[in-house]
Amino acid sequence: MTNQETDGSLRLDDQLCFALYAAQRAVTSAYRPLLDELGLTYPQYLVLLVLWERGETTVKELAAALRLDYGTVSPLLKRLEAAGLVRRERSARDERSVLVACTGRGEELKGRAERVPGALLAATELAGAEVARLREELWQLAERAHGAADRAH
Repeated sequence: MTNQETDGSLRLDDQLCFALYAAQRAVTSAYRPLLDELGLTYPQYLVLLVLWERGETTVKELAAALRLDYGTVSPLLKRLEAAGLVRRERSARDERSVLVACTGRGEELKGRAERVPGALLAATELAGAEVARLREELWQLAERAHGAADRAH
């Protein structure tokens, strides 16, 4: 369907936002059994991905990387800290800043988590090239939508 065919359509299945919403829910559902084996929720997994990639970081930088606000990230960190996977501490250089990093146990979990992306690909039967194309298009959409939101404010 072209944009012209869907302009002004109020059919649910014609809505880009609904297609994205349905895909996000389905992908998150596909992750669930893989993450259950690790004892993680999907948002907790995302937090750990950032920490495994970047190492110790501030909560503010972590929230920005996840495109979440501080108030959403803080409870996630609290649960990960209670599980012994991350530690939080005030920065010695700036008392207003809180640093977060994986504990040894959190780092050990990385080895088990390394199978998750491949297992998800296998479960969805998507080829690597399809995933790369989809990811690129979704990031482009995110940039354009962010720009549109900025212009609207």
